[in-house]
This record gives sequence, structure tokens and C-alpha cells, in this order.
Amino acid sequence: MQNQHINIYGAGLAGCEAAWQAAQRGVKVKLFEMKPHKMTPAHHTNGFAELVCSNSLRSDCTSNAVGLLKEEMRRFGSLIMQAADATRVPAGSALAVDRTLFSQYITDRIRNHPNIEVIEAEVSTVEEGTVTVIATGPLTSDAMADYIAGELGCGKLHFFDAAAPIVDAATINMDVAFFASRYDKGDADYINCPMNKEQYDAFWQALTTAEEAQLKEFDKESQKNVKVFEGCMPVEVMARRGYDTLRYGPLKPVGLIDPRVGEEFYAVVQLRKENREATMFNLVGFQTHLTFPEQRRVFRMIPGLENAEFLRYGVMHRNTYLNSPGLLDNTYAMNAHPNVFFAGQMTGVEGYVESAGSGLLAGINAAKRALGQDKLILPEETMLGAMAGYVSHGGVGDFAPMNANFGIVNPLGYRVKGGKAAKNEKLAERALAIIDEAVATL
Repeated sequence: MQNQHINIYGAGLAGCEAAWQAAQRGVKVKLFEMKPHKMTPAHHTNGFAELVCSNSLRSDCTSNAVGLLKEEMRRFGSLIMQAADATRVPAGSALAVDRTLFSQYITDRIRNHPNIEVIEAEVSTVEEGTVTVIATGPLTSDAMADYIAGELGCGKLHFFDAAAPIVDAATINMDVAFFASRYDKGDADYINCPMNKEQYDAFWQALTTAEEAQLKEFDKESQKNVKVFEGCMPVEVMARRGYDTLRYGPLKPVGLIDPRVGEEFYAVVQLRKENREATMFNLVGFQTHLTFPEQRRVFRMIPGLENAEFLRYGVMHRNTYLNSPGLLDNTYAMNAHPNVFFAGQMTGVEGYVESAGSGLLAGINAAKRALGQDKLILPEETMLGAMAGYVSHGGVGDFAPMNANFGIVNPLGYRVKGGKAAKNEKLAERALAIIDEAVATL
């Protein structure tokens, strides 16, 4: 198999990262992408690595799990992290990007890499004898999904993901809303829309009784078995769980002080920059499946958004992921078909960075298999290794998607003074030392 090219299906975050990692190691890559000839219900541009939900890659601090994951990826020369760092927009302690520039950055580098050939075509089978990374994403085409479930013997599950709306910054009433970051941490990059109890009462009542959009045709077959992942739960579903659920979730007022009275507000809706120019803001935590007219009616009840112009409404779409434990190993290769790797959300990792991280490890190992080299297996003391471990053998009971978190990382084995933050810093220090050693061996 030495010097054989590899095939990668899908030019999303995971597929692009896998292609980059393999190509950087001298392996010829054929990257198949069905856009622009065929689009999924969630995608709107022809660019690679399109961000369809939030523009935030979450915390950039290594004492946070996803922050550690990002730093591990940087040390492996991650294309996704290069793009994120080059196109970031102010977002306090979080790493948020201008999604248009982000996609353009990745698309340009993939298309201009001498070892990568982009083929604009839909695929529905795996080329026998060729190392392949399947990164077709949570909206995998029906033909490919059937092949994965049947010929490869994977089976499949569905859950639903939801995207938050974006508003025109110029239409936000800044006489009511104000700029601040929670606890004044970082720069005042968020627009905050405060609510008193009466305003929250009215908003909660409207939200919990608002009309939801009808499922699309491709979702109707799985309607009875809908699984909503907690991290992408529609705001209206969250609200129906209880009156105070939002106030302890995306509308929590903690750390945001009303300067007029020196006390916290009753509830606060936060908006985050969508682009560098700060002309667009998205409603943080407001993924939704409401109809467009209902979104306009209900979300304009938020103080400061009375006359907001919605540049994009929230949408809900199907996601597909595998029952990966026992099916995949900790390099994201199939146990039954070692030439076939999976990457991205369909493996059971959840989140932009996590998807790219799985693509990084799958791409490196696909290249190693094509070159006849030993696998790179990262220990579960690292975040990349812990995610691969969770996918390959983790979970209790029904397997469900998982974000990066320190709960899946092997513990230190000793107590650390200073609380959770100090312990996480030690976990990060240990992980990055291991990553540095791994990188040095490549």
C-alpha cells in the first residue's frame, strides 16, 4: 500500500483538516465534494468548511477543554486553527471568526495545495483497496448513508441540530442594549439585552407557545425517533423544560450588573459579533426551529430588538452519526475495514473544533496507513486522544455525541490545590507535553 493516494469524502471542517494533514505528509489526496452541484439543506455557499450554526469556536483558554483541544491542534499544524486565528473577530475570551473569510482561507489553501486534487462530485461507495476518510458530515446524502449503513455494516442514528438567527447590528436599539462581557472578562464584545421580570414573563410565554416549522421531507421518516443533542437544543425546547431554565442557561444574568441599581438583571440575552466589521450579531444560545414569522414576532419581544432586522433566521436540520464504540478504533478507522476511516460529527464528536480534531487524527493515520507506517495513537491524557477513546469505546448506555470535556480525560491521579481551574491547568500542562512529544516523532 506504500505511496498509494488516499480518498477523502467531504470538504467540511473534518474533511479539509484530514486532507491537509495527509497532504502535508507527502501523500497525494483526492478530495471529493458534492458542492456546488448538490447542496445540503443547511449549506448556502460553495466554499469549504462552511460554518452553518454559530461562528464561535468557543473558549480559547487551555484551562477550558475546547481551548486545550485547539492548542493541541495548533501544535499539529492544524489548517482549521490557522484559518480561525487569521480570521478571528472580537468575542471576549472566546475564539469567534468571520465565517466568510474563514471558509475562503481554507478553500484557497486546499485548492492550491500541490498534493490535493479537488473533485466536485457526489460519491456513494468506497473505492476498494484505497485508504479512505469518510467525512461527509451530519447531512450525509441518502445514497452514501445507505452505503455506510448497509455495505459497511455501520448502522446509523439521527438527531437534530439547530442554528441561531443573525440580526443587523444597525437595527439593535442601543438605548436599551449595552456592550459588556460577563464579569468584565476580556473586552466588552457582547451586546446585552436586559429583561426585567415582567418582560421575561411575556417572552417566556410567547416562546413556549410559538409555532414550530414543519420538518422537511428527509426528516419525516425519523420524526418519531428524534434525538436532540443538549448542546444544540432549540431555545423553545429548553424554555418548555421550565420557567427558569433559560435564566440558568443562555439568558443567565450572572456577572452582568445593571449600573443604574448595582444589581444583576432578571435575565439577559447576549448577542455575539458575526463578522469583523461588527455589522452582524447572532443571538447566543438561540438555536431554534420556530417558523420565520414566529421568530420575528417572538424575538422582537427582547428589549433592544424591537425593530431588529433578521439577516438570517434560525433553521433546524438532520444530523447523522454512527454508533461508533466497537465500530471504530481510536484512530477513527473501522475495526472491520482498516482502510476506511471516519471523521467529523458522524463519528460522535460534537462541535466545530471537535469535528476538525477528529479529522486531524484521522488524516494523519490515513496517511500513515497509505505509507505503510505505524499508527499514531494519542493517549487519553490528551484531549485529542480522549475524544478518540470516547468514540471507540466510551459512553455508558446509548451512545450520544460528546463535546470536548475534561471528564473524558484520564485523571491526574493526585489532588491539586486551588480548585477546578488549577486542576485543569495541570491537565492541560500534561496534555501539551505529550502532544509535543508526539509531534516530534512525526
